[in-house]
Amino acid sequence: MQAGKIASQAGHAYCGSLLASLESPAGKLYASLSPGTKVCLTGDLRDVQRVIQFCTASQIPHYLVVDSGCPTFFDGQPTPTAAGFGPATRDQVHQLTKRFRLL
Repeated sequence: MQAGKIASQAGHAYCGSLLASLESPAGKLYASLSPGTKVCLTGDLRDVQRVIQFCTASQIPHYLVVDSGCPTFFDGQPTPTAAGFGPATRDQVHQLTKRFRLL
């Protein structure tokens, strides 16, 4: 993906995860106190799927961005492109991000 597409997908992931976190009382409190840390990482789809499974099992708010597949990107096929998660504890974040490298 080009830089602009990566930036837009990261924005979707952040917004989706933030909205998911606001559904819980703890998430509402956290969102009102801190903007949180945002980091862009890169990895393969299997690792992203593991993160989503871990978040679901651990009840960590998360959001998987699936690009709609317009004709100019991804051969017109819906494609997972990014994931956002949090708020999460430092230990949870380490578990989630250890397989990835900085973008």
